[in-house]
Amino acid sequence: MAPVDEQPPFTVRAVNWYANREALRAIRTRVFVEEQRVPEELEWDDEDEHGYHVMALTADGTPIGTGRLLRDGHIGRMAVLKEWRGKGVGSALLKFLLVIAYKMGFDEVKLHAQTHAVAFYARHGFMVEGGEFMEAGIPHVVMRRSTPPPPYPSL
Repeated sequence: MAPVDEQPPFTVRAVNWYANREALRAIRTRVFVEEQRVPEELEWDDEDEHGYHVMALTADGTPIGTGRLLRDGHIGRMAVLKEWRGKGVGSALLKFLLVIAYKMGFDEVKLHAQTHAVAFYARHGFMVEGGEFMEAGIPHVVMRRSTPPPPYPSL
């Protein structure tokens, strides 16, 4: 087991869509289009240009995960490369997005969680709202939570 004060082998940072579009698209293509068989025309939308994006990178700068926050407080497009799942990358991305949402003045955020990921989001304070629905051929539920007040979680 790693010492408690050891830093994770990745960092998360806010990134500009235009400057990082290829890296962000590469992650989402691998996770959503290739693994989950989401049709490409459903994966890409005009919201990317206006959203706030975060990206997880390894110590050598390799992109391994991403997520976005839209102008209406919707978190989405959370994607972590398969070999990095279960290592805290998704949690770090989500915490970063929650802090951004709080700093932007959102009292709460929502997301469409794939049903297999409900427990992950619930561990981060999200609550299911309503019933299951299909999105891009995958079962989802709406989940909401309030944004975290200071002190901010460590990023």
